Amino acid sequence: MIRLGLQIPNFTYPGVGTAELFERIVSIAQTAEESGFDSVWVMDHFYQLPLLGPAENAMLEAYTLLGALAARTTKAHLGTLVTGVTYRNPAILAKQVTTLDVISGGRAFLGIGAAWFAPEHDGYGVEFPPVGERMDRLEEALLIARAMLRSDRPIFNGRYYRVRSPINCPAPLQPGGPAVLIGGAGEKRTLKLVAQYADAVNLICGRDEIPHKLKVLEAHCESEARDPATINKTWLASAIIGPSPVEAIEARDRMFAERGIPWDSMDNAAKATFTARLLVGTPEVVGGRLRQLTIEQGLDGVILNFPANGHDLEMITHSGPELLKALGG
Repeated sequence: MIRLGLQIPNFTYPGVGTAELFERIVSIAQTAEESGFDSVWVMDHFYQLPLLGPAENAMLEAYTLLGALAARTTKAHLGTLVTGVTYRNPAILAKQVTTLDVISGGRAFLGIGAAWFAPEHDGYGVEFPPVGERMDRLEEALLIARAMLRSDRPIFNGRYYRVRSPINCPAPLQPGGPAVLIGGAGEKRTLKLVAQYADAVNLICGRDEIPHKLKVLEAHCESEARDPATINKTWLASAIIGPSPVEAIEARDRMFAERGIPWDSMDNAAKATFTARLLVGTPEVVGGRLRQLTIEQGLDGVILNFPANGHDLEMITHSGPELLKALGG
């Protein structure tokens, strides 16, 4: 079960060149797992996302990086948040996740979603079909990958994917295979697929939407005769943490200024959009808000990224225990 996860969505750090980049990421992952974070997640993207930096900023391929991190960590579960279904044949994806599970000693997750970032599809020459087709592809991919991760050899003739008894040897180390996590919050298709096929969900939504999304998921679970308690339910958020409230606010303001959108110049609607998934304060303040927004609303945990400080190691060390305590860990 994910209680407190760390997402690393940015590989551009002041003073860190390409030759030193991997060791910097290793230090972040190792610090996180020693500080109470139970999982480490990377984005499955090829361009940096607009609010995180220029498209030209560094972006490492997810599964190559996760395999390397598996050899340099010992406790944290590892996965993508999340793999776009358009990027990989689902049988090959199952093979990649299985390999990650073997390398890590049984710590892999399969994180998957319908994909959304059109510019990198265009740049890399990857087909980007309409959302309805992407959701259909996601369902077919889940059927194939789940079977293979559970040591089955499926014969599947779908509209988009076909497999003929694929061999997946060696099998995953985790009994029953790595857990499947679906990322997103679409009420008609995504949350229905969670109820049908997933072990976990990571909600991508504003904090005020969490109770409603959970009710929608519960309704889908009822239709599928599934106990919603069997699904690990988490929320993705950004946190800006400082030693004092003033320092945290200053870090927030610097971050937005660096992105060309000064906080003080925003209207209230823009600020509300950003703060819907942004927590600012000391570890104690952020921990208290996380407890209110997650555990007290029916979530099992949270996955955080720290966009304002390059995932400062000292901040992770000091924040992890406080955040985990607030989440009941």
